[in-house]
Amino acid sequence: MTLPTLLRRIDEVRAACDDARRAGGTIGLVPTMGFFHEGHRSLMRAARAANELVVVSLFVNPTQFGPSEDLAAYPRDLDRDTQAAGDEGVDVLFAPSVDEMYPEPGVTTVHVSGLTDGLCGARRPGHFDGVTTVVAKLFSIVGPCRAYFGRKDAQQLAVITRMARDLDLPVEVVGCPLVREPDGVAMSSRNAYLTDEERAAATVLSRALASAADEISAGEREAAAILGGVRARIADEPLVELDYAELVDAATLAPIERIDADALLALAAFVGRARLLDNCSVTVSGDHVTIDQGVVAFAP
Repeated sequence: MTLPTLLRRIDEVRAACDDARRAGGTIGLVPTMGFFHEGHRSLMRAARAANELVVVSLFVNPTQFGPSEDLAAYPRDLDRDTQAAGDEGVDVLFAPSVDEMYPEPGVTTVHVSGLTDGLCGARRPGHFDGVTTVVAKLFSIVGPCRAYFGRKDAQQLAVITRMARDLDLPVEVVGCPLVREPDGVAMSSRNAYLTDEERAAATVLSRALASAADEISAGEREAAAILGGVRARIADEPLVELDYAELVDAATLAPIERIDADALLALAAFVGRARLLDNCSVTVSGDHVTIDQGVVAFAP
């Protein structure tokens, strides 16, 4: 196993990517905030399988955190992350400082209208402007590439995909499966905040989604009935406070009253000091139903 080259400066990353393209290679970019888990590693593997140069960015981006959110407490472990990236064959780990990414107060932001109005966008004002701005910077630094994002952050994936399309960026945005722990909890760096009791309680989120999936497979199509069941199941768990549960159009992320095409059942909840996301995607075509609840990681 070879450790990735750790780069701190934008010009170093640009030079490495330019060299790879001149040699005829393609580049896979995995943007992250670090504290890698199996979900991150699955993105690295997807990038490694399809590209000659794999670049993983590790940057806890301050502009996507609100004033009362967990920027200072967000888990960080560069040595552990470097080892994990090496295990997955990553070539370059880009870990810039805040001053490197934002050398002066920014006066330019990237805003994607519509797709950021609901779900997490409605509850975290300015969050997605921070996400799209830093991702646009990463796309500019790396240049033409494939960029890999997990479907756990479904709204983020939709927003970045639309941003790249609207701005004609030379980037293919690749959505990869949501990855679950063996107990069903969606993998997240913020799972590290959970106590054992809270972690057990957090399984109610995936269980509520699985029950909803069973109802949809059995023929239920009305959003009110589906969401009512999800909210009731989560309300039965006293350690979990539901932030939202919504059924939205998969393309526009606008709320829907009935499933008749591609839809996303998305939720967010507070468990202890962690805010956790989960979702499943639904496709209905006549009597045929396809539901994607993600994949389960292998138990260690």
